[in-house]
Amino acid sequence: MAVVLLGASDVGASEPPVRDLRITILSTNLAGNPGMSGMGEWGFAALVQVGDQQWLFDTGHRAETVLNNAAELGLPLGKITDVVLSHNHGDHAGGLIALRRAWSNENPAALGRVHVGRGALWSRMADGGNEEWNDFISISEDYRKLGGEVIVHDAAIELAPGVWLTGPIDRPHDEQPPMRSGYVVWPGDIRRSDDVPEDMAMVFDTTDGLVVLAGCGHAGLINTLEQARAAMRPGANVHAVMGGLHLASMPEEKLDWTGGKLKEFELEYLHGAHCTGIAPVYHLREAVGLPRESAVVGAVGSTFELGQGITPLWIAR
Repeated sequence: MAVVLLGASDVGASEPPVRDLRITILSTNLAGNPGMSGMGEWGFAALVQVGDQQWLFDTGHRAETVLNNAAELGLPLGKITDVVLSHNHGDHAGGLIALRRAWSNENPAALGRVHVGRGALWSRMADGGNEEWNDFISISEDYRKLGGEVIVHDAAIELAPGVWLTGPIDRPHDEQPPMRSGYVVWPGDIRRSDDVPEDMAMVFDTTDGLVVLAGCGHAGLINTLEQARAAMRPGANVHAVMGGLHLASMPEEKLDWTGGKLKEFELEYLHGAHCTGIAPVYHLREAVGLPRESAVVGAVGSTFELGQGITPLWIAR
């Protein structure tokens, strides 16, 4: 299937806000609960439910992780048509092929469209080498052979009323360094340090404020929130942030700065998973002044639900 490039001209008019939202983590580092084994891994995936609409956000790392965890949680994925990939890395895209294969016989449209930011299909190379590092290039080729369509976005777009993708995120704040090695090949054979230019988040314009779901946060958490608010509802509060936020190795002084910014956004819930790290969740809990039940480490099976807040695993309470 052809790659389609969608940009700012596709951004729709203002729509009624989301009133019914539930996000369930299907892949992250922490798993296991009384009565549920779960499968943890270095990866991320989440099921998004808005009314009767569903999306899969990222697909985990290993082929079997999301399939097994969704089955154990009683969450069939066969009616989902659209997958959002936050970026090209294998710990977010690795489960895509297995998921498409598992459900497409039952429903040919199941998981048949994948949305990525501009740059997800650009080559990555090692410093001084020419070996392709971007596994998503081969994953996308296999996905198309299974009848899948890859849709590339270069700006914010509204997928459904109040449900947005940021598109690639501007980076006015120096929050995250480039990857430790390697470079990305931009159009025109321009080679730059790989700062994961395609990184994007999913944002929900809800009755309680914006809810932001990130895969890894390579663009920086505050950059992401500022772009989300500017594109979707200028001046809106950020009700909740969830997912991978890439804070595990962030110095304390930068975490303090991040916490101050989150207070300005009037953040009420923080559900950090995957590369967020554990200590940074607790650090930001204190910096923002959130109660214990409102800033929790994400785990397989934990949820955020509009009007209900976070339902964590027992071990992460």
